[in-house]
Amino acid sequence: MEEQIRRVVVGLKAWYALAWVLPLLVGICSECGLSWTGLYAGDVRATYAGETVVILLTVVCVPLALKLFAWVLERQIDRARADRALRLYAAWSLGRLALLFLPALAGFAGYALLLSDKCLLCGLIALVALLFCVPGEKRLRSELHIDKNPGK
Repeated sequence: MEEQIRRVVVGLKAWYALAWVLPLLVGICSECGLSWTGLYAGDVRATYAGETVVILLTVVCVPLALKLFAWVLERQIDRARADRALRLYAAWSLGRLALLFLPALAGFAGYALLLSDKCLLCGLIALVALLFCVPGEKRLRSELHIDKNPGK
């Protein structure tokens, strides 16, 4: 069980780092003046559509990612056996990361393509929400109610 916990934590940390690095990499690349930077900046319709999509994605995904995981943890994961609970925890944690990664990446991509501060703000909101989902062994054990030393 300890090896499984360690593998899950390492995997979640890797995905978490990727969820931070990719949007920031897009933002940094957009500041370097690549050929696609500001590609749709003058197009009013594209700017409106892009901003609307990014804002709606952020408004839907951020609360859903934070609240849905807590609900699933209480209703489904807490009631499962330890090995199944660990698999469910890993899967739902990745789902939560994906829900927060989408608006973050879309926000930074919208900023790069549209030069829109609104898109950048939405991307930053999603990255801040990711701070509430930092994976770790202590957090996993706490949420799954697994004692480190069950014999004591």
